[in-house]
Amino acid sequence: MSEAQSIHEVQDDLLEAMDFCYEQGWTDGLPVVPPEESRVEAMVTMEGRPAETVLAHHPATGLELTVHAAAVNAVMAGCLPDYFPVIVAAFEAMDREPFNFHGSTVSTGGSAHLLIVSGPIVDEIGMNAGVNLFGPGNRANATIGRTIRLTLMNVFKIVPGIADKSTQGNPGKYSFCIAERADKNPWPLLCEEFGYPEGVSSVTVFAGAGFCNVENHGGNTPEAILDTMADAMANYGCISAGQSVVIFSPEHVEIIARSGWSKGDVRKYLFEQAKQPRTVMERLGKIQRTNDKQDRQDIHRGLEPDDILITVGGGDAGGHSCFIPSWSRGRGSIMQTQSIGVCIDC
Repeated sequence: MSEAQSIHEVQDDLLEAMDFCYEQGWTDGLPVVPPEESRVEAMVTMEGRPAETVLAHHPATGLELTVHAAAVNAVMAGCLPDYFPVIVAAFEAMDREPFNFHGSTVSTGGSAHLLIVSGPIVDEIGMNAGVNLFGPGNRANATIGRTIRLTLMNVFKIVPGIADKSTQGNPGKYSFCIAERADKNPWPLLCEEFGYPEGVSSVTVFAGAGFCNVENHGGNTPEAILDTMADAMANYGCISAGQSVVIFSPEHVEIIARSGWSKGDVRKYLFEQAKQPRTVMERLGKIQRTNDKQDRQDIHRGLEPDDILITVGGGDAGGHSCFIPSWSRGRGSIMQTQSIGVCIDC
């Protein structure tokens, strides 16, 4: 919705107001909270900057996202004002050119924008980093993620079947937001890994394809767990030069870490093992044939170990971790990280 269209007077009836939002095309198919003016103002106040401040641009349409427009969609998604700094930081990260904001929203690949929140804000706003990490039941996770999709549709006009040309879609396009689990993480948190000062939280945004559950209940060595993960990462259907997100469950990460493996060791091992022979990839049509004998004979998931983001999340029990591949066949989108509520470069 545009700024001029963002305030309407409707009859003082909640159900009629909800129906009005449907009539305007402002929903993702599910009911939304009518964006009543005082709730929007509370969001804007939480941000602190003027309502007209631009957070993100869409290069193809020329449309811009202001603080006010983001606040309207956050209200409709069901957010509380305390969640709003995460949303602002996420769109600031997505606005960077390497993320490819346009391509990752309109492609046939069906990208869903995964948000991974790290640091003290996870507990401050009550995000879920544990049981049922990617599932329903937590207001912060669900509504922060939902705000991303509503904003893409309402502000940037990335509407399914019109600008959004996803072949089959992705359930993460409703909401795809998780928190990093700190208490079971043997390695530096993402907010620390990316160099933010102590006490500063961060959000990482990633244009992801479908979620892949990786199960291993019997393996009791790092190699057993990591070989299982690497096999999932190297399956023919999704192997590419793109980046990856790997989220280990507490049960799996305990097995890996108790043998002294660092996050860097894990990245290196996964990169080395997640590969397929070039000849097979050419036969399948996944890459083009070449006579250049200098080309790698093995095609890896990503171009280097640092293309694999690793974190920890999920419930204490269960040998279930997950792998989320990049949306594009190549390097169409590079994940970005932004501090939350703090201007590090100011």
